[in-house]
Amino acid sequence: MADEIFETEDIYTLTDEDGAEMQFSLLGSCEIDGKEYFAMIPLDEGSDEYVILKKEIDENGEELLVTIDDDEEFDRVADLFEDELFDEIDYDAPEEK
Repeated sequence: MADEIFETEDIYTLTDEDGAEMQFSLLGSCEIDGKEYFAMIPLDEGSDEYVILKKEIDENGEELLVTIDDDEEFDRVADLFEDELFDEIDYDAPEEK
């Protein structure tokens, strides 16, 4: 199923379909069934929630990161990230200041 999850701290600037740019920190990536997925957290919103995006190649050969429309595919990828990448995070632990 998943070959390997890569943890990283890369920063990406992504542009949505309306042309708005946002910065994301890449938490990790994985490959499932020949498709590459990325778990990213937005830097601009101060949010604790991450997004999962899938890499696709457009008709011009450019790489795009897109949302996952298929619920079954999303659930499978989200479960993998939860199990493998985020199992060490204790969301109920108090924040250190």
